[in-house]
Amino acid sequence: MRCFALLVVLAMASPVWSQEPLRLKDVAYGTHERQVLDFYQAKSDRPTPVIFHVHGGGWHSGGKFIVPQLYLDQGISVVSINYRFTTNAVEEKIEPPVKAPLEDAARALQFVRTKAAEWNIDKTRIAGNGASAGACSVLWLGFHDDLADPRSDDPVARESTRFYCVAVHSAQVSLDPQELLEWMPNYFYGPHAFGYRNLKDVLKDREKLLPWIKEYSPIEHVSRDDPPVMMFYQGNAKPVVGDSPADPTHSAIMGIQLEERLKAVGIDVVLIHPGRLHPQYKFTADYLIDRLRK
Repeated sequence: MRCFALLVVLAMASPVWSQEPLRLKDVAYGTHERQVLDFYQAKSDRPTPVIFHVHGGGWHSGGKFIVPQLYLDQGISVVSINYRFTTNAVEEKIEPPVKAPLEDAARALQFVRTKAAEWNIDKTRIAGNGASAGACSVLWLGFHDDLADPRSDDPVARESTRFYCVAVHSAQVSLDPQELLEWMPNYFYGPHAFGYRNLKDVLKDREKLLPWIKEYSPIEHVSRDDPPVMMFYQGNAKPVVGDSPADPTHSAIMGIQLEERLKAVGIDVVLIHPGRLHPQYKFTADYLIDRLRK
């Protein structure tokens, strides 16, 4: 009889999520139709670490599709978000347009943290992950001072926007046309972030745009309290600053420049490209699993 009673108590103590992991689609974290996310819960008897994924597409296309099974098998839950595009920002008269996707990513991250108990996640172990423009968003969040407002009446706004670690693919690291053209003379990406059609026009108006450039360029926010970073790039096996690579938008030259800035302040950084392989990590997933399972 005592054994039966003990079994009943243990069953009652078991978390309900352990029966069948959650698979939540289009969870709203805001009021716009694109402010939604998907959540894939790893089965675990304790709070799980989380991959927070931001999709690429130049901030004007793409969606939150992700194959999460690799992480779920390792006991890591996954969140993948949609966000307002720069085109939506133009319609809403948000300036600069890049403010919408970046601040949506921040809000989504804060929202996820409010779900820590309900979703059985460890909100102190959330890793940022993304590709291209999504990677730029993740780096911006990773380096930016915490956007949490502890005094806010909004419980979401009180949550942190900081990451445990970051791993990105083909990331843009700056929106400053001056330094980008110094790094790669054939660079052309990013004018739409500020509502322009041509990077040379952004350069022409650079002084006027400088406050926005500094606010929304990830590299401008690097400081010694930032999380560990892993960057993965494809392309030229020997990226050299000053060259004109075939795909400047996703060139490892940007990773080289950001790596230098991170090392200067003592941040743990791993940079991988065809000319520099790593003995342990072949892709971002290897890094994220290793970091989050430690």
